[in-house]
Amino acid sequence: MDVELGTALRAAGLRVTPGRLAVLEALAEHPHSTAERLRVASGAGLSIQSVHNVLADLTAARMIRRIESAGSAALYERRIGDNHHHVVCTTCGLVADVDCAHGSAPCLTPIDTNGFAIATAEVTFWGLCSTCQGSVLPALPMTSLLPTIKEIDQ
Repeated sequence: MDVELGTALRAAGLRVTPGRLAVLEALAEHPHSTAERLRVASGAGLSIQSVHNVLADLTAARMIRRIESAGSAALYERRIGDNHHHVVCTTCGLVADVDCAHGSAPCLTPIDTNGFAIATAEVTFWGLCSTCQGSVLPALPMTSLLPTIKEIDQ
């Protein structure tokens, strides 16, 4: 058993179980992973429901962070306690951490909070990772991708 993980689990008020240790260890090796990827990576023979239960417990205890990017299954990471954001490749779905330029949370302030006390803001940047940049068609001016007035009228 990883003594440090066991201590962290106990400090969060959670029991130390083989499933929790396996998921935390898998998440250290595979950040920004889905529950299914963690199930396989853990090698612990856990059911997908068990992995979801472990992830819910760890998220509630604020030991991990759940990331919910549009159009994607929930991802999980162990990087917590700082104000960072994510960049997602629009082609392959790769996710990477991006440090916040502002530093402290919330880094964005809405014009009207509608009575909410804002604690944090989540920013997701979308673009092409370096691998996908090399595999796409040569860049064309954006205007060449837009239909012409003549094409619209037809």
